[in-house]
Amino acid sequence: MATIDTPFGHVHYRVAGPDDSAAPPVVFVHGFLVNHELWTGVADALAAQGIRSYAPDLPLGSHPIALDADLSPQDVARLINDFIAALDLTDVTLVGNDTGGALCQFLIDTDHSRIGRLVLTNCDAFDKFPPPPFEVLFKVGRSPMRLRTMMASMRPRMLRHSMLGYGGLVAKPLDPTLTTRWITPCLRDTAVRRDTSKFLRKVKPADLLDVSTRLNTFGKPVRLVWGNADRFFKLADGQRLREAFGDNAELVEVDGGRTFVPLDEPERVADEIRTMSYSPG
Repeated sequence: MATIDTPFGHVHYRVAGPDDSAAPPVVFVHGFLVNHELWTGVADALAAQGIRSYAPDLPLGSHPIALDADLSPQDVARLINDFIAALDLTDVTLVGNDTGGALCQFLIDTDHSRIGRLVLTNCDAFDKFPPPPFEVLFKVGRSPMRLRTMMASMRPRMLRHSMLGYGGLVAKPLDPTLTTRWITPCLRDTAVRRDTSKFLRKVKPADLLDVSTRLNTFGKPVRLVWGNADRFFKLADGQRLREAFGDNAELVEVDGGRTFVPLDEPERVADEIRTMSYSPG
């Protein structure tokens, strides 16, 4: 893992692919209580095709180093933009999932000068920020103490992989060592819990709904790679999002896909990114 300084603090990230790639760089944005590893399969598939990507660990509960900064969704979007600027990346293919998709929308609403195109998999949109029933978990997590209790309840694999844990977000079996890594920072580090609670206290559905009224001003290519079996972010949400972006957007259905499409179908997601952003020769 590499580390880079931003105005918000140190950000750890994974880089994959050749440093002399001729393709536009890809930057991955994960969601709540996961880290860069959500994207590892996609990043490795792109690397095999000569495309370089960057996957930062964002302060959303599974990050290794606390930032101790203001961390509203808009702040985290600025952090992502600062990360891209610190690496001096341009013409970026920005790719988001789950809460990370909302962060991508906040980012392009603020400053998309370094962004060349946008790929969103199943994610928050409009006033579904977060979707039911996860709004209850977001409210509980606003208190670091209650967040600690909530995370402790996820220690048993059975509960961690239940339908109200990570299990409801995937179509394929989860790796328990991966999900253990996802919950460990919040369990062990008071400062990480403080970061996470700061973010959750600032999550307001009305803010994302407001951004949705301006998505059609983005004006650059958008591809929505949407699992059509998602219980939380339904296909109708993807269709509505495509309409909000306007003529530059297209919707691609992934049969049987759920929220964590990048984890279940990394090759498929990688192909959609590659065909959108780069064609060799």
